[in-house]
Amino acid sequence: MREVYADNNATTRVAPEVKEAMLPFFEDLYGNPSSMHHFGEHVEKHLIYAREQVASLLNADPGEIVFTSCGTESDNAAIHGTLASYPEKRHIVTTKVEHNAVLHYCRHLQKNGYRVTELSVDRSGRLNLEELQSSLSDDTVMVSIMYANNETGVVFPIEQIGQMVKSRGIVFHTDAVQAGGKITLDVSTLPVDLLSLSGHKFHAPKGVGVLYLRKGTRFSPLLIGGHQEQGRRAGTENVPYIVGIGKACNLAQSYMEEEQIRIRALRDRLEKELLNRIPKARVNGDRENRLPNTLNISFESVEGESILLLLSKEGIGASSGSACTSGSLEPSHVLRAMGVPFNAIHGSVRFSLSRYNTEEDISYIIEKLPPIIDRLREMSPFWSATS
Repeated sequence: MREVYADNNATTRVAPEVKEAMLPFFEDLYGNPSSMHHFGEHVEKHLIYAREQVASLLNADPGEIVFTSCGTESDNAAIHGTLASYPEKRHIVTTKVEHNAVLHYCRHLQKNGYRVTELSVDRSGRLNLEELQSSLSDDTVMVSIMYANNETGVVFPIEQIGQMVKSRGIVFHTDAVQAGGKITLDVSTLPVDLLSLSGHKFHAPKGVGVLYLRKGTRFSPLLIGGHQEQGRRAGTENVPYIVGIGKACNLAQSYMEEEQIRIRALRDRLEKELLNRIPKARVNGDRENRLPNTLNISFESVEGESILLLLSKEGIGASSGSACTSGSLEPSHVLRAMGVPFNAIHGSVRFSLSRYNTEEDISYIIEKLPPIIDRLREMSPFWSATS
């Protein structure tokens, strides 16, 4: 049986080049980079180089790069660090379709006296910028809006949003976890103060992330202890994984332009064939402004969990949305915010590709999925009533 992994927005395979770069730091180069002896000095050089590699991907200054344990920590640290720096302000603006690392943290803050505005989206997952504009006030401490949605791939107009936010003197954070390594992120032109990345979304290992912190941005650390990361994130640096994310950034920078074209073509072929072969199917999200690797598609009158189970039996890995909520029976909060109809929202599947996917992978999905949908619809009382 062929195996096809098409759930790369959940996590990615560690690139062989990344693994090779990491291996020496588990055995030969084991010193603590904060130590003054030569064991530490040898390792510190690699830490500095990895920071430069990450900065190069973002067109940032290396001093603006803070290493964390994951995207969730980066998001939480960005929000916490800003609120602690402006204790006199109590209003936060975000969106209804954020990753839970932002959305749930903001709702936690709401229970503790903060006022939170969650911006709505239209049926294509696009923000209403007039609603954003009207939500800003003198009490707004920060705006946190994702760069690209993890479920639909919809890319928000971050440059336009940032200009609007910064014109009011408000701190702007973007969760770029799904965008990192897939599309160009240039903080020299993007009006953002803080930006989050997660290594395992672009072929680095799980357990390492990045918080970009623009010079001059007021920030109070989430983790307090040692002097690591220039006092912005305490704790001994996870050097092997930091070296890994540095190498992954280097690879992404090398492959991005070419892979965007190839992966988009694979995604578009998959989308076209599934829409042609399966009736009552619909694409969720803005089909013009989205990540090149992501297809979120709904099939009316079937359950997404059943689709995924049968796909898995054929060796195909896909998702019903966010990996962080895949164990929940609740429909996607993103698709609900978009107003996806009830008879389609439960039958949504997300295919997310990477540079390791091939034309043969796409052909295999196209071959296996239509009969799965037919089989499930034959068993569905809802399909006979609506078809």
